[in-house]
Amino acid sequence: MLRFAGWKHRWTGFARWHPPEEALLLVTAVVVGIGTGLGAVFFIWLIARMTDVRHTIESSFGVGGFLALMALAGLFVGLMVSRWAKEAKGHGVPEVMEAVAVRGGFIRPRVALVKILASGLTIGAGGSAGREGPIVQSGAALGSTIGQFLHFGSERMQTLVAAGSAAGIAATFNAPIAGSIFALEVILGRFSPRHFSAVVLSAVSASIVSRMFLGDQPAFAVPAYPFHHIGELPIYLVLGVLAACVAVLFIRILYAVERQFDAWSMAMPVKTACGMLLTGLIALLLPRREVLGPGLHTIGETIADNMNLSLTMLALLLGLKLLATSCTLGSGNSGGVFSPSLFMGAALGGIVGQIGHSLWPTVAINPGAYAIVGMAATFAGAARAPITAIMIVFEMSNDYQLILPLMLATGIATLSAEALFEESIYTYKLKLKGITLQAGRDVGTLQAVTIGQVMSRDFGAVSSQTTVAELTDYFRRTRRHGALVLDDRGRLWGLVTMSDLHRAMQEGLAPTMPVTAIGTPYAQLVVAYPDETLAEVTARMGVHGYEYAPVVSRENPMEIVGDIHREAMTKAYDAALAQRAGTASSGEGARLDNAHAVERIELIIREGDPVVGKSPAEVGALLPPNSAVLAIRRNGRSLHPHDTIALMPGDRITVSARARDIDRIRKSLCGPRAIRLSPEGDGEIG
Repeated sequence: MLRFAGWKHRWTGFARWHPPEEALLLVTAVVVGIGTGLGAVFFIWLIARMTDVRHTIESSFGVGGFLALMALAGLFVGLMVSRWAKEAKGHGVPEVMEAVAVRGGFIRPRVALVKILASGLTIGAGGSAGREGPIVQSGAALGSTIGQFLHFGSERMQTLVAAGSAAGIAATFNAPIAGSIFALEVILGRFSPRHFSAVVLSAVSASIVSRMFLGDQPAFAVPAYPFHHIGELPIYLVLGVLAACVAVLFIRILYAVERQFDAWSMAMPVKTACGMLLTGLIALLLPRREVLGPGLHTIGETIADNMNLSLTMLALLLGLKLLATSCTLGSGNSGGVFSPSLFMGAALGGIVGQIGHSLWPTVAINPGAYAIVGMAATFAGAARAPITAIMIVFEMSNDYQLILPLMLATGIATLSAEALFEESIYTYKLKLKGITLQAGRDVGTLQAVTIGQVMSRDFGAVSSQTTVAELTDYFRRTRRHGALVLDDRGRLWGLVTMSDLHRAMQEGLAPTMPVTAIGTPYAQLVVAYPDETLAEVTARMGVHGYEYAPVVSRENPMEIVGDIHREAMTKAYDAALAQRAGTASSGEGARLDNAHAVERIELIIREGDPVVGKSPAEVGALLPPNSAVLAIRRNGRSLHPHDTIALMPGDRITVSARARDIDRIRKSLCGPRAIRLSPEGDGEIG
């Protein structure tokens, strides 16, 4: 008993220890990277063992045994997916993007295990799919699980999800740089310094673990073909356009097949078994059944031989790989689209390279070089991730000589694919579910909130006659970073910010200069209207890079009714996500129970409460996942919840949270003194 009491005391002391937030996040990212790396090692081992079983059965029972095994594997995959984790269906990356954009990074813990087992069975039995998608989803699920265990907020949870995704790519391809870029470019949809360090550390950790067990070689090695002649650039340009066409064709066929299987009124295990059986039949059309599995070994061998295959054979590899992958994943089996995209791109590049070599033998010398560039261009066209595509091929070839044609073809492929088809292979699946992403955020959620709901009416303003010296004193007193400028009649002249003031000081402007000499006039402003949605204003502010905008009346555009900060828009978006998470369908991974219903509580701050003197951002860091500060009222006035506000006794803060977290929020912020509102906020319910 004494020993148990001692351990209990130690654990209590550890639980009360609060390390620096950034340090905790980085350490956790390393743990996610190590765990994902170990998961990747197990996953690759599982695929190898299943492949051995397939070869043994095929050698013993012939083609019939091979097809029976594929159908049986599909049957088991369907059972696992339908019973334990429907999120494991398909290629996995869209589900991770949805978790980040819509659920604040929440992924059920079981998804990691189910995804690895289902994908190992799919790929090992011969399904045409890649290894990277499953590991990305499994790493993301691990990051989300750890974030939930540590009660991280949504932003830190999203960072851990991205870190797990980066670790998955790094461990699978032994490409930590490409993994990091993939997480930022595809999963988060935006580059941010606050995410970068955690993502990189996780990718490096996973790559180290992978190298310890699997060696330091990339997924497949390709020779370093040089860029011989400037006349090759037009050929690479054509390759970029053709890669976009193949990528869009792949997207359309994959989801057309998926729609057909979804419309089929049969149980999921039957669908997945039929999909694997069709894949096996397609593979029988080739002598060595090259379309089975990820195809990375076939790619490496073919490029190493300088694409020494006939045009007919390359065309068959391209077309049959597209069909086999569509049947495997469209039917609901589990695997990724990264490797199949590289496979098809290599075949396409080989075709273009051979034709170019036959027409201009002294210019297009090595068809293998076009295969390498074709891989990056096709994946970029499918995923709309040009930087990831360039880095993954660059890390595999470990050679800089092809960087110019690589960048040219990849850029052309991305632009051409966007012109041909708006959605990527990842976002199209979300689009079919009613989720439209923009910079990693769901446009549908942004369109559900108006500026009038989140704008601050307590805006700061100065006169157009205010001097630079007076503006300096104003910013110091109010702790604001920007102020609206009003003319003599109280109309909006423009905007002046702390950045304008710093620039004026660096240029040595006289302190007696008016703010109109350094501010932004009305004609150059981005203004918002109360009835506009967050989606509309976010898009306009993003084009100009503005963080702040005045809100004006539509009837009188010179009349100010409030202001809006990008941070307030982000908080409003997070709050809308929290409410959406409470009403998400259970089939998408959220549980519709009372514990997950979203409610709002109004906390009355009293003297001595732990949040007195803290900013809303600091309060938000104390909240559980999927919670957000919605509003602050002081003396009957609504205040804008930005970081420059310090909470005071008497303030009322409204928080959106899941019902199961209400008691914890009440105790951690204000003790038992809280008014609990109904989910609609229209009355007290106890």
